[in-house]
Amino acid sequence: MMDLTPDRLVEMYGCMRLIRRFENKVVEMVNTNEIPGTTHEYVGQEAVAVGVCAALREADGITSTHRGHGHILAKGGDPRRVMAELFGRADGYNRGRGGSMHIADLALGIYGANGLVGAGTPIACGAALAAKREGRGRVVTSFFGDGAINQGVVHEAMNLAAIWKLPVVFVCENNSYAITASIRDMLAISRIADRAAAYGFPGEQVDGMDVLAVHAAAARAVAWGPDVKAPPLGAGATLPGKEVFVDLARLIDVEAEIARKRQELEKLDWLVAAKRKKLANEDFVARAPEAVVNKERESLKELEQQHASTSAVLDQMVALEVPRKADDA
Repeated sequence: MMDLTPDRLVEMYGCMRLIRRFENKVVEMVNTNEIPGTTHEYVGQEAVAVGVCAALREADGITSTHRGHGHILAKGGDPRRVMAELFGRADGYNRGRGGSMHIADLALGIYGANGLVGAGTPIACGAALAAKREGRGRVVTSFFGDGAINQGVVHEAMNLAAIWKLPVVFVCENNSYAITASIRDMLAISRIADRAAAYGFPGEQVDGMDVLAVHAAAARAVAWGPDVKAPPLGAGATLPGKEVFVDLARLIDVEAEIARKRQELEKLDWLVAAKRKKLANEDFVARAPEAVVNKERESLKELEQQHASTSAVLDQMVALEVPRKADDA
């Protein structure tokens, strides 16, 4: 891990603040119809972009997502030119023709944000192949969200990177939802990073709210070097109680989020009750194989943990909604 001097830490904090203020302004401009089209803000995920990009060198590259403003700024993008692009101005990064989801600057190693889910991963592989042939030790990082983890192109890119030993770091930003789909309903395993084992390289999960933890993990991945066995990083707020809505409160429809969480909690209530009823059935416990009973007990334990986590997040969101309404009154 590269040393983080006090000045470097201040710089990283400043970058996170820049991203937050930039995105808050974007929301304001969108809400007043001054920015045309659709934008996807990066609020709440700043530590991931800053932590990862702080571990990269200037010559290293990135591919981004539809939620890419934070990646662009963390890689050294000029906020004025990014904002100009959102306004469709000629002095934007793509002369106003790319908009929010397609900002690119090859001089900064930014190979483009992308409106297609997971589509940055094969682009990263292509850039990494070029970097490998150059032989200068450059690395390419591909950001994508949990909603992309089941996309075929992501699997293909990871497999190709492993076969060709490309200098790629795959960074999955898991914010728990792909629009309305919970990752718990979309994935059979509990840790996205465990997918890496299928491709023969290591995966690591870190707390995406901790910029130093993200930086340390990214630095380890980049240090694998040009002969890449680059691990994908499950970088996101995935641990119980780690979901952060404090600073999202004014940017999202909090009432809708609360309603969604309550629906999720009702579903978990039913699943927990059904599982407990099944295990309370003496006939089932007596007749079923011991392995089956033990599996049901483990399943109940997991459901109870999910219930506790969801309940805690819901309580936090409800607590946030009360002062928000008071401020708006």
